[in-house]
Amino acid sequence: MDEQERRVGLNEALFREVNERLRGLNEAFGEVTHRVELVCECASPACIERITMSLPEYRELRASPTDFVVVPGHVVPTDVEEVVVRGSGWEIIRKRPGGPAELAKATSR
Repeated sequence: MDEQERRVGLNEALFREVNERLRGLNEAFGEVTHRVELVCECASPACIERITMSLPEYRELRASPTDFVVVPGHVVPTDVEEVVVRGSGWEIIRKRPGGPAELAKATSR
């Protein structure tokens, strides 16, 4: 894994952590609205775009430590991740096996 891949992985993990910290609020409001609001988990440290998805979609996303949710068009064009699910206003990306996937697993709660 090169330095750029490591930085990309750490940035995505940071945004995943932000969303996980908001999980309690999201689940409380999600029970009423059936939706959760998240920050884009892309590699850009300057990105502040929001994503809305259903509570079941969010739970499915968090079932795999190598999955991240991003705004369409925010996928980093590398050989380390691929889009595996497309939704309304979001895409789930998955780290391919190797160093980036291992970093994603190591930084997951």
